[in-house]
Amino acid sequence: MNTIASAKKMREIWEKVHIEKDFEGINISQDVMDSWARSKNYGIDQMKRTNMEILDELSFKKRLNDNKKILDVVMPTLNTLHYITKGAGFGVVFVDADGYILKRVGNASDIEYISYTNFTEGSKWSEEVMGTNAIGLALKLDKPVQVYGYEHFCKHNCLATCSAAPFHDRKGNIIGVIDLTGSYENSNAHTLGMAASSARAIERQIELKRINRIAHKLNKELKLSNLSKQAIMNAMSEGLISIDRNQIITTINIQACKLLELAPDDSSLWIGRHISEIGGLCEEYINKTIQFKKRFLAEHTTIKTNGKKQRYIINCTPYEDQLDNDETNGAVLVFHRLNTVVNKVAGAKAKSSFEDLVGESSIFLKAIDQAKMAAETSSNILLTGESGVGKDLFAQAIHNSSPRKNEPFFGINCAAIPRELIASELFGYEEGAFTGAKKGGNPGKFELADQGTIFLDEVAEMPMDLQASLLRVLEERSIIRLSGRQFIPVNVRIIAATNRDLIQQIEKDAFRQDLYFRLNVISIYLPALRERKGDIPLLVERFVQFLGNRLGKTINHVKPEVFDCLINYDWPGNIRELNNIIERAINLCKGDILTLDLIPEHIQEATLAASIPKWKKSMLQEDEEKERQLIEYYLDKESNNRSKVAELLKISRSSLYRKMRKYNI
Repeated sequence: MNTIASAKKMREIWEKVHIEKDFEGINISQDVMDSWARSKNYGIDQMKRTNMEILDELSFKKRLNDNKKILDVVMPTLNTLHYITKGAGFGVVFVDADGYILKRVGNASDIEYISYTNFTEGSKWSEEVMGTNAIGLALKLDKPVQVYGYEHFCKHNCLATCSAAPFHDRKGNIIGVIDLTGSYENSNAHTLGMAASSARAIERQIELKRINRIAHKLNKELKLSNLSKQAIMNAMSEGLISIDRNQIITTINIQACKLLELAPDDSSLWIGRHISEIGGLCEEYINKTIQFKKRFLAEHTTIKTNGKKQRYIINCTPYEDQLDNDETNGAVLVFHRLNTVVNKVAGAKAKSSFEDLVGESSIFLKAIDQAKMAAETSSNILLTGESGVGKDLFAQAIHNSSPRKNEPFFGINCAAIPRELIASELFGYEEGAFTGAKKGGNPGKFELADQGTIFLDEVAEMPMDLQASLLRVLEERSIIRLSGRQFIPVNVRIIAATNRDLIQQIEKDAFRQDLYFRLNVISIYLPALRERKGDIPLLVERFVQFLGNRLGKTINHVKPEVFDCLINYDWPGNIRELNNIIERAINLCKGDILTLDLIPEHIQEATLAASIPKWKKSMLQEDEEKERQLIEYYLDKESNNRSKVAELLKISRSSLYRKMRKYNI
């Protein structure tokens, strides 16, 4: 599809969602829906073609001057982000706490593209001015957000995608927003992570500047003793080490000792020792920082701690001693474990717990007990059962009850990812691994999930060649990125799930037997809904409460015949199907009571047919015989009320009489 046709299509989708209120096939988050409602209340014209809230030259210069200290910290991050995303079609933007754009960085073509709605320096992009957009929503919700194409409130913004993240002062007040804006065609989930990571890096730099400023001032006034200086450093949540030009440690906080698992863990005992005594601690970054005053921000690195390799993110910054002729006197290292950033930025967390799993049947409680015992171990788990029984919820609950609960959790559907992408998704890739590979490479889910859990759903759909790679990871506990050479150690627990019979798959040479034995350490069977129909009333009540709150409807009662109908149905789609049926019923309900007419007709018909005596059902061999038996059944059930029978059969009375004559009824 060419660019013009694609843009036309996006505008049509925007009109479908905003004008026609047709959301079929489109998922809109609650945050965006709430923002639309606020935007409407603000009286914003959805058809406005440009932003007219722009500062005059004098006001803009004053605002720049008021934000000068923040800009000094922000600009290196803006330039770094621009360098990382060069060629990806994004402009990188700094916005102040009031929503005014103060600085844009990007290629000329990218800047020109994002300027078409006056997305320029001095323009205000708060929600109150331009409705739903990433900058305004990030300021309103105080969290990283991404707004795509048709999610924008104003139609003229629907050709853009924006990822924005706020950053704060030490009191938690928003002091600015980092935003990446470009064409909707360049939408990428990773841009939100980059914006959020950059915002956190800015916060750390601001805090580090504040600490250094305080320390320098107090040192000059001879009012800061070494003890109080150490107390300030120990109050930081990140590890911090400062060294002089000879790489001798001058400061190290308690958190650094904990993160690096140093022995002894008394930070004072490490002062005066050479940095090389901490195994493999970023020599390359330290040397370049001291020699060339080069700053490194948010760099991924591997450090050997306590005999094992761990992944960290590190900032390495030169510092200057004003009492020593402004010469570079050393470097300050600020670092934390990679999985901490993954949890905060990527949102790699499991949401469900065992308390969220509903059921009292013995077969279901047996699965719960097995899962709880499995959660206490570090062994791999294989969840089996039909599609829709809730294997993903079980996997999340196991993770959240395990010793790894504070570490990352990633769920991957092996059937949903294209064959050519699943390897790079799991194991990552190095720069130049393939056409379009991101500069600097990209970590895979195994690397990001280090110390945590990976849930491989529909594992039977994994290609055979990738099964061999997965087996190697399980055996060697390390991965190699695509086109990479370095072995990266990973400690990841695998929870796999399938709705297939893996033994049959092995016999068909569609699944590796050795991988099956590796995954099937603890096997847990999750029963189909028809095997625990006694749990259906509990599930319905839970769905009614949860979905009612989400849809803004209150349901106070469910008719008994609804439960009868649902219990008599076989549920080929299991809990997922039941959830969808209840959601449909709540949407169609005009009052606060769920009645039988809100249940789909095919379910009602299936359960009515199931109530016909077995001796009659055994006779329904041909279509005509089945029709005759149904007519007899309904005539008997409705006391020969032919109008009612015609209504139940969804035929006219004249057709009913004709069929009765045909079958001599």
